[in-house]
Amino acid sequence: QVQLVESGGGLVQVGGSLRLSCVASGGTFSRSAMGWFRQAPGKEREFVAAVSWRGDTTNYADSVKGRFTISRDNAKNTVYLQMNSLKPEDSAVYYCAARLWRGSTSPNDYDYWGQGTQVTVSS
Repeated sequence: QVQLVESGGGLVQVGGSLRLSCVASGGTFSRSAMGWFRQAPGKEREFVAAVSWRGDTTNYADSVKGRFTISRDNAKNTVYLQMNSLKPEDSAVYYCAARLWRGSTSPNDYDYWGQGTQVTVSS
């Protein structure tokens, strides 16, 4: 079992930045690929970014490329999502997720999820 707790969400103006954190406990974080997903009201959960278990490979949704950066610190059991140049369409609940070994862009492939943190970008 892996427990995931996100933090760092909030209200920010267009063009601003936020840094989300996700702390893992109780399991195999260092052997897990980590992903960030988001879900806006009335929409399906969508892939945002993923990082390999070693931290040497990352993948991003086209909508966030060049603006968001995913990283991890295995010594701290933490994965981060640095979000810059935020847009109103980035507003959503952001979730981190863990999957043993291999990453994926599909939420169905992840085994463990956090409770989510709200990000609201005001125009």
